[in-house]
Amino acid sequence: MQPLGLSIRHAMGAAALALGLAMPLAASAQQAPANTLDAVRARGHLICGVNTGLAGFAQPDSQGTWRGFDVDYCHAIAAAIFGDATKLRLVPTTPQVRFTALQSGEVDVLSRNTTWTLSRDTSLGLDFAATNFYDGQGFIVKASAGVKTAKELDGATICVQPGTTTEQNLAEWARSNQVRFTPV
Repeated sequence: MQPLGLSIRHAMGAAALALGLAMPLAASAQQAPANTLDAVRARGHLICGVNTGLAGFAQPDSQGTWRGFDVDYCHAIAAAIFGDATKLRLVPTTPQVRFTALQSGEVDVLSRNTTWTLSRDTSLGLDFAATNFYDGQGFIVKASAGVKTAKELDGATICVQPGTTTEQNLAEWARSNQVRFTPV
C-alpha cells in the first residue's frame, strides 16, 4: 500500500468538552458550566462519550475493558473531578449522534475523534477544549494500481466513514478537483 496525500489537514478536538467541564471557572454570566459540573459531582461519576471502536483511541480489549488515548483522557477528567479515575461510565457514540448525546446530557463530555471546525464551534452551543491530537487525511491504494496522484482516483470506490468531517472534506476535494468517486 502507498499513501496518497489529500492536502487537507485538520485538528481533532477529541476533547469536545461540555461547558461545565471545559471552563469551570468561566464568567458568571454563563450558568451552564456550574450546572454541568455540579450534576456530574452530584451523580458521583462522569459520563464520557467515546468512539464505538477506534484502535489506539477507544476500543474494548478481549476482556471488554476499554483502552486507548481517549479512554485515558476520560479517566484523567474523572480523576480531576473526583480524585478517582474509576468514577466513570463510557458511552460509545457514533459520528451521527455524538453531538446530540452531548447536547441532550446523555454524556457529560466527548473524548473521541471530533474535528473542531468554526461552524461547530459557533452553532452547536458547546465549547471545544484544547486540541489533543492532530491528524491529516490521505488515500491508501495498492502500489500495483500504479496511481501516483489522488486525482488519478477519478471513478474510484473510496472507503470513508459516513457522517464525518473526513467524508465532507473528501466530497469537497473531489468537487474542486472534478474527481468522481463512489463512497463506501
